[in-house]
Amino acid sequence: MKPGAGRFSLRRRWLLLTLALLLAALSVAALHGRWCYRVSGEEAALPCWRGFAQWLFNWTRPLPHTEDDRLVAYTDVPPFGINLFLEQEADPAVRERTVRAASEAGFHWVRQEFPWEDIEIHGKGDFEDRRHVPYRSAWEKYDEIVALTERYGMELIARLSNPPAWSRAAGDANGTYAPPDDFDDYGDFVAAVAERYRGRIRFYQIWNEPNIYPEWGKQPVDPEAYTALLCLAYRRIKAVDPQAVIITGALAPTDQLGTPIAEGGNNLMDTLFLQRMYDAGAADCFDILAVNDYMLRSGPTDRRLRPQLMNFSRPLWVRDVMVANGDGAKPIWITEMNSNAVPEGMPAPYGRVSEAQQARYAVEAFERIQREWPWVGVANVWFLRRPSEQERDQPWYYFRLMEPDFTPLPVYTALQHYITTLEPVLYRGRHAADTWQIAYGEGWSSEGDAMRGVEGAELTLRWEGRSLRFEGIGAEPVRLCLREDDGPSRTVVVEGPTLLVHRSLFAAQHTLHLTVVEGTWLFKVVDVR
Repeated sequence: MKPGAGRFSLRRRWLLLTLALLLAALSVAALHGRWCYRVSGEEAALPCWRGFAQWLFNWTRPLPHTEDDRLVAYTDVPPFGINLFLEQEADPAVRERTVRAASEAGFHWVRQEFPWEDIEIHGKGDFEDRRHVPYRSAWEKYDEIVALTERYGMELIARLSNPPAWSRAAGDANGTYAPPDDFDDYGDFVAAVAERYRGRIRFYQIWNEPNIYPEWGKQPVDPEAYTALLCLAYRRIKAVDPQAVIITGALAPTDQLGTPIAEGGNNLMDTLFLQRMYDAGAADCFDILAVNDYMLRSGPTDRRLRPQLMNFSRPLWVRDVMVANGDGAKPIWITEMNSNAVPEGMPAPYGRVSEAQQARYAVEAFERIQREWPWVGVANVWFLRRPSEQERDQPWYYFRLMEPDFTPLPVYTALQHYITTLEPVLYRGRHAADTWQIAYGEGWSSEGDAMRGVEGAELTLRWEGRSLRFEGIGAEPVRLCLREDDGPSRTVVVEGPTLLVHRSLFAAQHTLHLTVVEGTWLFKVVDVR
Protein backbone atom coordinates (compact mmCIF):
# COMPACT_ATOMS: atom_id res chain seq x y z
CA MET A 1 0.00 0.00 0.00
CA LYS A 2 1.31 3.44 -0.89
CA PRO A 3 1.85 5.96 1.92
CA GLY A 4 -1.38 7.89 2.58
CA ALA A 5 -3.56 5.47 0.58
CA GLY A 6 -5.48 4.42 3.65
CA ARG A 7 -6.10 8.01 4.67
CA PHE A 8 -7.31 8.81 1.13
CA SER A 9 -9.65 5.83 1.16
CA LEU A 10 -11.01 6.90 4.54
CA ARG A 11 -11.53 10.47 3.33
CA ARG A 12 -13.29 9.19 0.26
CA ARG A 13 -15.59 7.07 2.42
CA TRP A 14 -16.39 10.07 4.60
CA LEU A 15 -17.03 12.17 1.47
CA LEU A 16 -19.37 9.56 0.02
CA LEU A 17 -21.13 9.21 3.36
CA THR A 18 -21.52 12.97 3.61
CA LEU A 19 -22.96 13.16 0.10
CA ALA A 20 -25.32 10.29 0.86
CA LEU A 21 -26.50 11.99 4.04
CA LEU A 22 -26.94 15.25 2.15
CA LEU A 23 -28.97 13.50 -0.53
CA ALA A 24 -31.06 11.81 2.15
CA ALA A 25 -31.62 15.13 3.91
CA LEU A 26 -32.62 16.79 0.67
CA SER A 27 -34.98 13.93 -0.08
CA VAL A 28 -36.61 14.20 3.34
CA ALA A 29 -36.94 17.94 2.87
CA ALA A 30 -38.38 17.36 -0.59
CA LEU A 31 -40.99 15.02 0.75
CA HIS A 32 -42.02 17.56 3.37
CA GLY A 33 -44.97 19.63 2.24
CA ARG A 34 -45.36 20.23 -1.51
CA TRP A 35 -41.76 21.05 -2.44
CA CYS A 36 -41.15 17.61 -3.95
CA TYR A 37 -44.31 17.97 -6.04
CA ARG A 38 -43.03 21.29 -7.36
CA VAL A 39 -40.13 19.56 -9.14
CA SER A 40 -41.46 16.06 -9.83
CA GLY A 41 -45.16 16.61 -10.51
CA GLU A 42 -45.82 13.52 -8.36
CA GLU A 43 -48.05 13.53 -5.28
CA ALA A 44 -47.77 9.98 -3.91
CA ALA A 45 -44.76 9.48 -1.60
CA LEU A 46 -42.78 6.82 -3.51
CA PRO A 47 -43.22 8.30 -7.03
CA CYS A 48 -42.45 11.72 -5.58
CA TRP A 49 -39.16 10.51 -4.07
CA ARG A 50 -38.21 8.77 -7.31
CA GLY A 51 -39.14 11.83 -9.35
CA PHE A 52 -37.16 14.10 -7.05
CA ALA A 53 -34.09 11.88 -7.42
CA GLN A 54 -34.48 11.93 -11.22
CA TRP A 55 -34.82 15.71 -11.16
CA LEU A 56 -31.53 15.97 -9.25
CA PHE A 57 -29.82 14.27 -12.18
CA ASN A 58 -31.10 16.82 -14.73
CA TRP A 59 -27.74 18.57 -14.53
CA THR A 60 -25.71 15.46 -15.40
CA ARG A 61 -26.69 15.76 -19.07
CA PRO A 62 -27.06 18.62 -21.59
CA LEU A 63 -30.20 20.64 -20.94
CA PRO A 64 -32.46 22.36 -23.50
CA HIS A 65 -31.32 25.76 -24.72
CA THR A 66 -34.44 27.94 -24.88
CA GLU A 67 -33.19 31.54 -25.31
CA ASP A 68 -35.49 32.94 -22.65
CA ASP A 69 -33.93 36.41 -22.91
CA ARG A 70 -35.02 37.30 -26.41
CA LEU A 71 -38.13 38.97 -27.81
CA VAL A 72 -40.50 36.37 -29.28
CA ALA A 73 -43.39 37.14 -31.64
CA TYR A 74 -47.03 36.37 -30.80
CA THR A 75 -46.42 36.06 -27.04
CA ASP A 76 -48.04 39.42 -26.21
CA VAL A 77 -51.59 38.02 -26.33
CA PRO A 78 -53.79 36.60 -23.54
CA PRO A 79 -52.83 32.91 -23.23
CA PHE A 80 -56.25 31.45 -22.42
CA GLY A 81 -57.76 29.27 -25.14
CA ILE A 82 -60.26 26.42 -25.41
CA ASN A 83 -61.06 23.71 -27.97
CA LEU A 84 -64.65 23.59 -29.23
CA PHE A 85 -66.54 21.26 -31.58
CA LEU A 86 -69.11 23.73 -32.87
CA GLU A 87 -69.25 22.13 -36.33
CA GLN A 88 -70.79 19.02 -34.73
CA GLU A 89 -73.70 20.87 -33.14
CA ALA A 90 -76.89 20.74 -35.21
CA ASP A 91 -78.76 23.36 -33.18
CA PRO A 92 -77.57 26.98 -33.63
CA ALA A 93 -78.86 27.79 -30.13
CA VAL A 94 -76.59 25.13 -28.63
CA ARG A 95 -73.65 26.49 -30.60
CA GLU A 96 -74.28 29.93 -29.14
CA ARG A 97 -74.66 28.54 -25.62
CA THR A 98 -71.32 26.74 -26.03
CA VAL A 99 -69.50 29.89 -27.12
CA ARG A 100 -71.16 31.83 -24.29
CA ALA A 101 -69.98 29.24 -21.74
CA ALA A 102 -66.43 29.53 -23.09
CA SER A 103 -66.60 33.31 -22.94
CA GLU A 104 -68.00 33.32 -19.41
CA ALA A 105 -65.05 31.20 -18.29
CA GLY A 106 -62.73 33.94 -19.53
CA PHE A 107 -61.28 32.17 -22.57
CA HIS A 108 -60.15 34.50 -25.34
CA TRP A 109 -59.20 31.95 -28.01
CA VAL A 110 -61.34 29.30 -29.69
CA ARG A 111 -59.51 26.53 -31.50
CA GLN A 112 -62.10 25.25 -33.93
CA GLU A 113 -61.77 22.78 -36.79
CA PHE A 114 -62.87 23.79 -40.27
CA PRO A 115 -62.90 20.26 -41.75
CA TRP A 116 -62.21 20.23 -45.47
CA GLU A 117 -64.55 17.24 -45.84
CA ASP A 118 -67.41 19.29 -44.34
CA ILE A 119 -66.96 22.36 -46.57
CA GLU A 120 -65.92 21.13 -50.03
CA ILE A 121 -68.02 18.02 -49.63
CA HIS A 122 -68.98 16.43 -52.90
CA GLY A 123 -66.21 17.38 -55.30
CA LYS A 124 -63.65 19.92 -56.38
CA GLY A 125 -65.03 23.47 -56.15
CA ASP A 126 -68.41 22.26 -54.86
CA PHE A 127 -69.36 24.15 -51.69
CA GLU A 128 -73.00 23.08 -51.52
CA ASP A 129 -74.14 20.66 -48.82
CA ARG A 130 -76.50 18.12 -50.39
CA ARG A 131 -76.37 15.55 -47.59
CA HIS A 132 -79.77 16.70 -46.30
CA VAL A 133 -82.87 18.35 -47.68
CA PRO A 134 -83.13 21.24 -48.17
CA TYR A 135 -79.73 21.80 -49.76
CA ARG A 136 -77.71 24.69 -48.41
CA SER A 137 -74.37 26.39 -48.68
CA ALA A 138 -71.65 24.43 -46.85
CA TRP A 139 -70.28 27.78 -45.69
CA GLU A 140 -73.46 28.67 -43.80
CA LYS A 141 -72.55 26.91 -40.56
CA TYR A 142 -68.99 28.26 -40.57
CA ASP A 143 -70.17 31.79 -41.29
CA GLU A 144 -72.29 31.49 -38.15
CA ILE A 145 -69.36 30.15 -36.11
CA VAL A 146 -67.19 33.09 -37.16
CA ALA A 147 -69.98 35.53 -36.33
CA LEU A 148 -70.53 33.91 -32.91
CA THR A 149 -66.92 34.28 -31.83
CA GLU A 150 -66.93 37.89 -33.02
CA ARG A 151 -70.11 38.57 -31.05
CA TYR A 152 -68.47 37.34 -27.84
CA GLY A 153 -65.17 39.13 -28.47
CA MET A 154 -63.18 35.94 -29.02
CA GLU A 155 -60.58 35.05 -31.65
CA LEU A 156 -60.51 31.91 -33.77
CA ILE A 157 -57.70 29.51 -34.45
CA ALA A 158 -59.05 27.73 -37.53
CA ARG A 159 -57.68 24.21 -37.87
CA LEU A 160 -57.73 23.18 -41.54
CA SER A 161 -57.62 19.39 -41.85
CA ASN A 162 -59.61 16.22 -42.70
CA PRO A 163 -59.52 15.85 -46.52
CA PRO A 164 -62.69 14.67 -48.27
CA ALA A 165 -62.72 11.19 -49.78
CA TRP A 166 -62.86 12.60 -53.33
CA SER A 167 -59.36 14.11 -52.87
CA ARG A 168 -57.85 10.60 -52.91
CA ALA A 169 -58.17 7.98 -55.65
CA ALA A 170 -58.43 5.32 -52.93
CA GLY A 171 -61.11 7.29 -51.09
CA ASP A 172 -60.97 6.57 -47.35
CA ALA A 173 -59.21 3.21 -47.73
CA ASN A 174 -56.01 4.73 -46.37
CA GLY A 175 -57.80 6.50 -43.53
CA THR A 176 -59.96 9.61 -43.36
CA TYR A 177 -56.98 11.73 -42.27
CA ALA A 178 -54.72 10.71 -45.15
CA PRO A 179 -53.41 13.64 -47.22
CA PRO A 180 -54.86 14.34 -50.67
CA ASP A 181 -53.26 12.86 -53.78
CA ASP A 182 -52.75 16.36 -55.18
CA PHE A 183 -51.56 18.88 -52.60
CA ASP A 184 -52.79 21.70 -54.85
CA ASP A 185 -56.36 20.64 -54.03
CA TYR A 186 -55.62 21.39 -50.38
CA GLY A 187 -53.99 24.66 -51.41
CA ASP A 188 -57.14 25.69 -53.23
CA PHE A 189 -59.25 24.85 -50.18
CA VAL A 190 -57.17 26.81 -47.64
CA ALA A 191 -57.04 29.76 -50.03
CA ALA A 192 -60.84 29.69 -50.35
CA VAL A 193 -61.22 29.73 -46.54
CA ALA A 194 -58.71 32.57 -46.13
CA GLU A 195 -60.31 34.63 -48.87
CA ARG A 196 -63.80 34.20 -47.44
CA TYR A 197 -62.79 35.17 -43.90
CA ARG A 198 -60.08 37.72 -44.66
CA GLY A 199 -60.03 40.31 -41.87
CA ARG A 200 -62.17 38.08 -39.61
CA ILE A 201 -59.95 35.04 -39.05
CA ARG A 202 -56.26 35.73 -38.66
CA PHE A 203 -54.79 32.47 -37.32
CA TYR A 204 -54.80 29.27 -39.38
CA GLN A 205 -53.45 25.90 -38.27
CA ILE A 206 -52.30 23.51 -40.97
CA TRP A 207 -53.20 19.92 -40.04
CA ASN A 208 -53.00 18.22 -36.64
CA GLU A 209 -50.38 15.87 -35.14
CA PRO A 210 -48.71 14.92 -38.43
CA ASN A 211 -46.02 12.98 -36.52
CA ILE A 212 -48.29 10.20 -35.20
CA TYR A 213 -50.65 7.52 -36.51
CA PRO A 214 -53.33 7.86 -37.86
CA GLU A 215 -53.17 11.65 -38.40
CA TRP A 216 -51.25 11.19 -41.68
CA GLY A 217 -53.42 8.23 -42.68
CA LYS A 218 -52.69 4.51 -42.51
CA GLN A 219 -49.14 4.96 -43.72
CA PRO A 220 -45.80 6.04 -42.27
CA VAL A 221 -45.61 9.65 -41.15
CA ASP A 222 -43.60 11.81 -43.55
CA PRO A 223 -41.98 15.03 -42.29
CA GLU A 224 -40.83 16.02 -45.78
CA ALA A 225 -44.29 15.54 -47.32
CA TYR A 226 -45.93 17.41 -44.46
CA THR A 227 -43.45 20.26 -44.92
CA ALA A 228 -44.34 20.45 -48.61
CA LEU A 229 -48.04 20.66 -47.67
CA LEU A 230 -47.32 23.28 -45.00
CA CYS A 231 -45.27 25.46 -47.37
CA LEU A 232 -47.95 25.26 -50.06
CA ALA A 233 -50.65 26.28 -47.57
CA TYR A 234 -48.46 29.11 -46.25
CA ARG A 235 -47.99 30.58 -49.73
CA ARG A 236 -51.63 30.20 -50.76
CA ILE A 237 -53.07 31.75 -47.58
CA LYS A 238 -50.58 34.64 -47.50
CA ALA A 239 -51.32 35.38 -51.17
CA VAL A 240 -54.97 36.17 -50.38
CA ASP A 241 -54.45 37.52 -46.84
CA PRO A 242 -50.96 38.86 -46.08
CA GLN A 243 -52.02 39.53 -42.47
CA ALA A 244 -52.81 35.87 -41.83
CA VAL A 245 -50.68 33.98 -39.30
CA ILE A 246 -49.78 30.37 -40.07
CA ILE A 247 -49.48 27.76 -37.31
CA THR A 248 -47.98 24.34 -37.87
CA GLY A 249 -49.91 21.18 -37.19
CA ALA A 250 -49.49 20.43 -33.50
CA LEU A 251 -46.66 18.00 -32.78
CA ALA A 252 -47.81 15.19 -30.51
CA PRO A 253 -45.49 14.22 -27.63
CA THR A 254 -44.03 10.77 -28.31
CA ASP A 255 -40.68 9.05 -27.79
CA GLN A 256 -41.13 6.54 -30.61
CA LEU A 257 -38.59 6.39 -33.40
CA GLY A 258 -40.70 5.55 -36.42
CA THR A 259 -41.15 1.84 -35.67
CA PRO A 260 -43.87 0.46 -37.98
CA ILE A 261 -47.11 -0.71 -36.41
CA ALA A 262 -49.54 -3.39 -37.59
CA GLU A 263 -51.99 -0.88 -39.08
CA GLY A 264 -49.33 0.30 -41.52
CA GLY A 265 -48.37 3.56 -39.87
CA ASN A 266 -45.87 4.70 -37.26
CA ASN A 267 -45.12 7.41 -34.71
CA LEU A 268 -42.05 9.63 -34.83
CA MET A 269 -40.59 11.57 -31.90
CA ASP A 270 -41.67 15.21 -32.06
CA THR A 271 -38.12 16.60 -31.91
CA LEU A 272 -36.88 14.33 -34.71
CA PHE A 273 -39.92 15.10 -36.84
CA LEU A 274 -39.33 18.83 -36.34
CA GLN A 275 -35.65 18.62 -37.22
CA ARG A 276 -36.52 16.84 -40.46
CA MET A 277 -39.08 19.59 -41.14
CA TYR A 278 -36.32 22.18 -40.77
CA ASP A 279 -34.03 20.14 -43.02
CA ALA A 280 -36.81 20.19 -45.64
CA GLY A 281 -37.12 24.01 -45.51
CA ALA A 282 -39.99 24.50 -43.04
CA ALA A 283 -38.45 27.57 -41.37
CA ASP A 284 -39.84 29.85 -44.10
CA CYS A 285 -43.31 28.31 -43.98
CA PHE A 286 -44.80 29.06 -40.56
CA ASP A 287 -45.13 31.87 -38.03
CA ILE A 288 -45.98 29.82 -34.93
CA LEU A 289 -44.97 26.29 -33.97
CA ALA A 290 -47.74 24.25 -32.32
CA VAL A 291 -47.42 21.40 -29.84
CA ASN A 292 -49.87 19.40 -27.79
CA ASP A 293 -48.81 19.20 -24.14
CA TYR A 294 -50.72 16.84 -21.87
CA MET A 295 -50.20 15.98 -18.20
CA LEU A 296 -50.18 12.25 -18.83
CA ARG A 297 -48.51 10.59 -15.83
CA SER A 298 -47.61 13.56 -13.61
CA GLY A 299 -48.67 17.11 -12.85
CA PRO A 300 -47.70 20.37 -14.57
CA THR A 301 -44.84 21.00 -12.11
CA ASP A 302 -42.85 18.01 -13.38
CA ARG A 303 -39.42 19.50 -14.18
CA ARG A 304 -37.59 16.27 -14.97
CA LEU A 305 -35.75 16.70 -18.25
CA ARG A 306 -34.98 13.63 -20.30
CA PRO A 307 -35.46 13.55 -24.07
CA GLN A 308 -37.58 10.40 -23.83
CA LEU A 309 -39.78 11.54 -20.93
CA MET A 310 -43.28 12.62 -21.96
CA ASN A 311 -44.15 15.08 -19.19
CA PHE A 312 -45.43 18.66 -19.14
CA SER A 313 -41.88 19.96 -19.67
CA ARG A 314 -41.83 18.46 -23.17
CA PRO A 315 -42.04 21.86 -24.97
CA LEU A 316 -38.56 22.69 -23.63
CA TRP A 317 -37.05 20.07 -25.94
CA VAL A 318 -39.08 21.28 -28.90
CA ARG A 319 -37.94 24.83 -28.18
CA ASP A 320 -34.35 23.55 -28.09
CA VAL A 321 -34.70 22.31 -31.68
CA MET A 322 -36.12 25.67 -32.77
CA VAL A 323 -33.23 27.56 -31.19
CA ALA A 324 -30.67 25.19 -32.71
CA ASN A 325 -32.12 25.99 -36.13
CA GLY A 326 -31.99 29.76 -35.60
CA ASP A 327 -35.75 30.04 -35.16
CA GLY A 328 -35.86 31.36 -31.60
CA ALA A 329 -37.77 34.52 -32.54
CA LYS A 330 -40.87 32.38 -33.23
CA PRO A 331 -43.14 31.18 -30.42
CA ILE A 332 -44.64 27.89 -29.43
CA TRP A 333 -48.42 27.77 -28.99
CA ILE A 334 -49.96 24.85 -27.11
CA THR A 335 -53.08 23.81 -28.97
CA GLU A 336 -54.19 20.97 -26.64
CA MET A 337 -53.52 20.82 -22.89
CA ASN A 338 -55.20 19.05 -19.96
CA SER A 339 -55.12 16.02 -17.68
CA ASN A 340 -57.56 13.11 -17.86
CA ALA A 341 -60.16 12.45 -15.12
CA VAL A 342 -61.18 9.02 -16.43
CA PRO A 343 -63.20 7.06 -13.82
CA GLU A 344 -61.77 4.07 -11.99
CA GLY A 345 -62.47 0.81 -13.77
CA MET A 346 -61.89 2.23 -17.24
CA PRO A 347 -58.62 2.03 -19.20
CA ALA A 348 -56.35 5.02 -18.58
CA PRO A 349 -54.10 5.45 -21.65
CA TYR A 350 -53.77 9.18 -20.85
CA GLY A 351 -53.16 8.71 -17.13
CA ARG A 352 -55.76 9.14 -14.42
CA VAL A 353 -56.39 12.03 -12.02
CA SER A 354 -59.31 12.91 -9.80
CA GLU A 355 -61.61 15.73 -10.85
CA ALA A 356 -60.12 17.85 -8.04
CA GLN A 357 -56.60 17.20 -9.34
CA GLN A 358 -57.66 17.99 -12.88
CA ALA A 359 -59.02 21.35 -11.70
CA ARG A 360 -55.84 22.20 -9.79
CA TYR A 361 -53.50 21.02 -12.56
CA ALA A 362 -55.20 23.16 -15.19
CA VAL A 363 -54.66 26.34 -13.18
CA GLU A 364 -51.08 25.38 -12.28
CA ALA A 365 -50.32 24.70 -15.94
CA PHE A 366 -51.31 28.23 -16.94
CA GLU A 367 -49.32 29.60 -14.01
CA ARG A 368 -46.16 27.73 -15.03
CA ILE A 369 -46.46 28.75 -18.67
CA GLN A 370 -46.66 32.42 -17.74
CA ARG A 371 -43.92 32.31 -15.10
CA GLU A 372 -41.34 30.14 -16.83
CA TRP A 373 -41.87 30.02 -20.59
CA PRO A 374 -41.73 33.53 -22.12
CA TRP A 375 -41.57 31.92 -25.58
CA VAL A 376 -45.06 30.37 -25.26
CA GLY A 377 -48.04 32.43 -26.39
CA VAL A 378 -51.46 30.74 -26.25
CA ALA A 379 -52.40 27.49 -24.48
CA ASN A 380 -55.72 25.89 -25.46
CA VAL A 381 -57.42 23.58 -22.97
CA TRP A 382 -58.68 20.30 -24.44
CA PHE A 383 -61.77 20.61 -24.42
CA LEU A 384 -64.98 22.36 -23.26
CA ARG A 385 -67.67 19.75 -23.98
CA ARG A 386 -68.86 17.13 -26.45
CA PRO A 387 -72.20 17.38 -28.27
CA SER A 388 -73.53 14.17 -26.68
CA GLU A 389 -72.74 11.40 -24.19
CA GLN A 390 -72.18 8.75 -26.86
CA GLU A 391 -68.44 8.65 -26.15
CA ARG A 392 -68.64 8.14 -22.38
CA ASP A 393 -67.02 4.72 -22.89
CA GLN A 394 -63.94 6.39 -24.43
CA PRO A 395 -61.17 7.50 -22.02
CA TRP A 396 -60.49 10.69 -24.01
CA TYR A 397 -64.05 11.87 -23.27
CA TYR A 398 -62.92 12.69 -19.71
CA PHE A 399 -60.76 15.62 -20.70
CA ARG A 400 -64.00 17.66 -20.84
CA LEU A 401 -64.71 20.74 -18.72
CA MET A 402 -68.50 20.45 -18.96
CA GLU A 403 -70.99 17.69 -19.55
CA PRO A 404 -72.98 17.80 -22.81
CA ASP A 405 -75.91 19.29 -20.85
CA PHE A 406 -73.59 22.16 -19.77
CA THR A 407 -73.15 20.93 -16.19
CA PRO A 408 -69.80 22.44 -15.18
CA LEU A 409 -67.13 20.18 -13.74
CA PRO A 410 -64.61 21.31 -11.10
CA VAL A 411 -62.00 22.07 -13.76
CA TYR A 412 -64.35 24.52 -15.50
CA THR A 413 -65.17 26.26 -12.21
CA ALA A 414 -61.50 26.49 -11.21
CA LEU A 415 -60.42 27.93 -14.55
CA GLN A 416 -63.32 30.36 -14.64
CA HIS A 417 -62.38 31.71 -11.21
CA TYR A 418 -58.69 31.85 -12.06
CA ILE A 419 -59.01 33.60 -15.43
CA THR A 420 -61.77 36.05 -14.53
CA THR A 421 -60.12 37.19 -11.26
CA LEU A 422 -56.52 37.16 -12.49
CA GLU A 423 -54.42 40.28 -12.01
CA PRO A 424 -51.90 39.94 -14.87
CA VAL A 425 -48.22 39.87 -13.98
CA LEU A 426 -45.25 40.40 -16.28
CA TYR A 427 -42.74 37.64 -15.59
CA ARG A 428 -39.15 37.05 -16.69
CA GLY A 429 -38.41 37.71 -20.35
CA ARG A 430 -38.42 40.40 -23.02
CA HIS A 431 -41.95 41.55 -23.77
CA ALA A 432 -43.45 43.64 -26.55
CA ALA A 433 -44.67 47.08 -25.50
CA ASP A 434 -48.29 46.21 -26.30
CA THR A 435 -48.29 42.99 -24.27
CA TRP A 436 -51.61 42.14 -22.65
CA GLN A 437 -50.34 42.41 -19.05
CA ILE A 438 -49.85 46.20 -19.21
CA ALA A 439 -52.86 48.40 -18.46
CA TYR A 440 -52.71 51.57 -20.57
CA GLY A 441 -54.79 54.63 -19.85
CA GLU A 442 -55.69 57.42 -22.24
CA GLY A 443 -52.92 59.15 -24.15
CA TRP A 444 -51.27 56.02 -25.52
CA SER A 445 -51.26 54.90 -29.14
CA SER A 446 -49.69 52.04 -31.03
CA GLU A 447 -46.98 52.99 -33.50
CA GLY A 448 -45.76 49.93 -35.35
CA ASP A 449 -44.25 47.67 -32.72
CA ALA A 450 -43.90 50.51 -30.20
CA MET A 451 -46.21 52.36 -27.82
CA ARG A 452 -46.28 56.18 -27.81
CA GLY A 453 -47.39 58.15 -24.77
CA VAL A 454 -48.06 61.88 -24.71
CA GLU A 455 -48.19 64.20 -21.68
CA GLY A 456 -50.59 62.84 -19.08
CA ALA A 457 -50.51 59.27 -20.41
CA GLU A 458 -50.46 56.64 -17.66
CA LEU A 459 -49.74 52.94 -17.48
CA THR A 460 -49.83 50.35 -14.71
CA LEU A 461 -48.11 46.99 -14.63
CA ARG A 462 -47.41 44.30 -12.09
CA TRP A 463 -44.14 42.46 -12.60
CA GLU A 464 -42.04 39.83 -10.86
CA GLY A 465 -38.27 39.60 -10.94
CA ARG A 466 -35.04 41.32 -9.93
CA SER A 467 -34.99 44.10 -12.52
CA LEU A 468 -37.33 46.03 -14.79
CA ARG A 469 -36.11 47.94 -17.84
CA PHE A 470 -37.92 49.76 -20.66
CA GLU A 471 -36.20 49.86 -24.03
CA GLY A 472 -37.27 52.59 -26.44
CA ILE A 473 -36.31 54.30 -29.65
CA GLY A 474 -37.01 57.91 -28.69
CA ALA A 475 -33.97 60.19 -28.49
CA GLU A 476 -35.59 63.42 -27.21
CA PRO A 477 -35.63 63.94 -23.41
CA VAL A 478 -38.90 63.09 -21.68
CA ARG A 479 -39.90 63.56 -18.05
CA LEU A 480 -41.65 60.63 -16.33
CA CYS A 481 -43.20 60.18 -12.90
CA LEU A 482 -42.69 56.70 -11.39
CA ARG A 483 -44.28 55.17 -8.33
CA GLU A 484 -43.38 51.64 -7.24
CA ASP A 485 -45.66 49.66 -4.95
CA ASP A 486 -46.85 51.98 -2.16
CA GLY A 487 -43.68 54.06 -2.17
CA PRO A 488 -43.30 57.76 -2.94
CA SER A 489 -43.39 59.11 -6.48
CA ARG A 490 -40.15 60.09 -8.15
CA THR A 491 -39.48 62.02 -11.33
CA VAL A 492 -36.88 60.89 -13.85
CA VAL A 493 -35.67 62.40 -17.10
CA VAL A 494 -35.10 59.85 -19.85
CA GLU A 495 -32.53 60.99 -22.38
CA GLY A 496 -31.38 57.69 -23.85
CA PRO A 497 -32.94 54.59 -25.39
CA THR A 498 -33.40 52.73 -22.08
CA LEU A 499 -34.95 53.30 -18.67
CA LEU A 500 -33.91 51.10 -15.73
CA VAL A 501 -36.78 51.31 -13.25
CA HIS A 502 -35.72 48.79 -10.64
CA ARG A 503 -32.83 46.48 -9.76
CA SER A 504 -32.45 44.34 -6.64
CA LEU A 505 -30.64 41.23 -5.46
CA PHE A 506 -33.71 39.09 -4.89
CA ALA A 507 -36.74 38.51 -7.09
CA ALA A 508 -40.04 39.88 -5.83
CA GLN A 509 -43.38 41.07 -7.17
CA HIS A 510 -43.91 44.80 -7.66
CA THR A 511 -46.44 47.25 -9.07
CA LEU A 512 -45.38 50.20 -11.21
CA HIS A 513 -47.45 53.29 -12.00
CA LEU A 514 -45.89 55.45 -14.72
CA THR A 515 -47.03 58.86 -15.98
CA VAL A 516 -45.62 60.89 -18.86
CA VAL A 517 -45.15 64.36 -17.30
CA GLU A 518 -43.47 66.25 -20.11
CA GLY A 519 -42.68 65.34 -23.70
CA THR A 520 -43.55 62.26 -25.69
CA TRP A 521 -42.23 58.82 -24.80
CA LEU A 522 -41.84 55.96 -27.26
CA PHE A 523 -40.74 52.47 -26.18
CA LYS A 524 -40.76 49.00 -27.74
CA VAL A 525 -39.71 46.42 -25.15
CA VAL A 526 -40.20 45.74 -21.45
CA ASP A 527 -37.36 43.59 -20.10
CA VAL A 528 -37.89 41.66 -16.86
CA ARG A 529 -34.96 39.74 -15.37
